[in-house]
Amino acid sequence: MITNTIKQLPKPHRIFLAGLSAIVALLVLLPSEHVAASKSHPAQLLEPGVEYPIDIDFSAIQSAHVEFEDDVDNWQQYKVKNGDTLANIFSKVGLSPQDTYRVSRAGEHAKRLTKMKPGDSIYIHVDDAKQFDALRYPLSKTETLFIEKGESDQLVSKVEVKQVETLHSFAQGSIKSSFWNAGTSAGLTDNHIMRLAGIFGWDIDFAQEIREGDSFNVVYEEQYINGEFIGFGDIVAAEFVNQGDVFRAIKYEDGNFYTPSGKSMRKSFLRAPINFKYISSSFKKRRYHPVQKRWKAHRGVDYAAKTGTPVVAAGDGKVIKAAYDRFNGHHVFIQHGETYTTKYLHFTKRAVKRGQMVKQGQVIGYVGATGLASGPHLHYEFLVNGVHQNPRTVKLPQAKPIDKKEASKFKLLAQERVAQLDNNKRIMLALNVPNLEMRLSMGK
Repeated sequence: MITNTIKQLPKPHRIFLAGLSAIVALLVLLPSEHVAASKSHPAQLLEPGVEYPIDIDFSAIQSAHVEFEDDVDNWQQYKVKNGDTLANIFSKVGLSPQDTYRVSRAGEHAKRLTKMKPGDSIYIHVDDAKQFDALRYPLSKTETLFIEKGESDQLVSKVEVKQVETLHSFAQGSIKSSFWNAGTSAGLTDNHIMRLAGIFGWDIDFAQEIREGDSFNVVYEEQYINGEFIGFGDIVAAEFVNQGDVFRAIKYEDGNFYTPSGKSMRKSFLRAPINFKYISSSFKKRRYHPVQKRWKAHRGVDYAAKTGTPVVAAGDGKVIKAAYDRFNGHHVFIQHGETYTTKYLHFTKRAVKRGQMVKQGQVIGYVGATGLASGPHLHYEFLVNGVHQNPRTVKLPQAKPIDKKEASKFKLLAQERVAQLDNNKRIMLALNVPNLEMRLSMGK
């Protein structure tokens, strides 16, 4: 029972215990100052500063070390290099083509060995006669491929899946200079920051609507195997306060996000069709045109970004125009049903053709400065029944709410997640540290 417990410990802990066992064994075997030193000095007591030969049997210590390290002396590790195959790896460790053939035929899972990537590690176990005995190939942090002898010495393969424990942690932030900086200061990863913007991207234009004092509150997953942290999971609940408006989102089992009342966070259109760097001008009735040197109506939003920045379709639709002219440069117009049209101007390069159907989020072109443009930027227009509307404020049609069959189950989950969000805020308020990163394990 103790041995099984030790085997479940992380590798560094097992190594430490093995070393500690060796030291204890050594101390036990050393004679004290009141006993004879050795057979060669039968009647002589140990004296300080004098070296004495000691006969010690290390077999017990070595056996313990082998058990803790899973017989490491017979496992050979090989780092996969570019161009490596199972055959040349086996050849390098002294195994025959017959061994390669047998391993490659060891069941369905053995096919995974044909997809080894440079940098992967493969572990090969040989017996005392230097014959192939077993193979271990980590596929990921949670899965490992094993090939070993079964009945009648036939090789069999299996994939062992380690149990992942998921805990919930949280982070909060208040925006001072930018949303990105606030997210980083709160301890969010780059992926979490982009994910958070994506969750609320149908309601908030992160290019133009973020203000100093806006705040966010996030519950996200952390994953562990045997107590060892292996990575971050997804956001499961989030709150964003934008210019006094509070938006909350709860992730459900279907992978989608809904408001606590069950309405879908997804809309027919994104508020902003681009990952921004900075914004040169916002929607307004008139502006001073930097190229034409005159005041004129500005029926859209300009998103200034580096040349080549991808631009995506704000919603599903059909490309009704993809062309070039001296005013709009490379441009794309998309029709979304009978009511809505979106226009994208000044591309350096178009990525779609006229008549093509596109999906929301699909890349349709790349930021440039073609046509009447003073610098690289995207000019974006949103039309409803042929009339220009502010894409930042126009009311957008929503996707379907949570399925009625799932409503009661979702309601319970939403109550739990909202309680977590509220509890996070109370903790931060009590600590009076609004920008401090906070991580709290809250169970599954």
